[in-house]
Amino acid sequence: MKPGDQAPAFELTDETGTTRRLSDLLSSGPVVLFFYPGAMTPVCTKESCHFRDLKAEFDALGAQPVGISADTVDKQKKFADTYSFGFPLLSDTDATVAKSYGVHRNLPGLPNKRATFVIGRDGRILDIVRSELRASVHADRALHVLGDEAVGGGVGH
Repeated sequence: MKPGDQAPAFELTDETGTTRRLSDLLSSGPVVLFFYPGAMTPVCTKESCHFRDLKAEFDALGAQPVGISADTVDKQKKFADTYSFGFPLLSDTDATVAKSYGVHRNLPGLPNKRATFVIGRDGRILDIVRSELRASVHADRALHVLGDEAVGGGVGH
């Protein structure tokens, strides 16, 4: 996957048991889809909390963060309830979506690579952030890219 590619469509269940489709999420604006290895782990918690703490900035750009991991719906709910994220956490237990985005790895306990896909309203990938340990770089870079798009700079312009 690279910027400019069409983001693979998906349908997954969120932490409340609601089915979420990428197309529905994009109907209200850009989506920042961030894959994380595991709920309730230190780096993933730091990353998810950073997205939460920047909610006003994402809202100002009309964008929505959406977390995704191989955790069960119940574990995602516990994660969301514990940290009051305010954005969907999707359960990809069979790694179908992680595989389609090229971020699946077959390691026990760490099935996904940490990667963030900034997806424009048209479903095209604007940018991809890859950093396993620098948790805050994902939300920060996504905001930068979305800000550039909002003023017409855009990635690759």
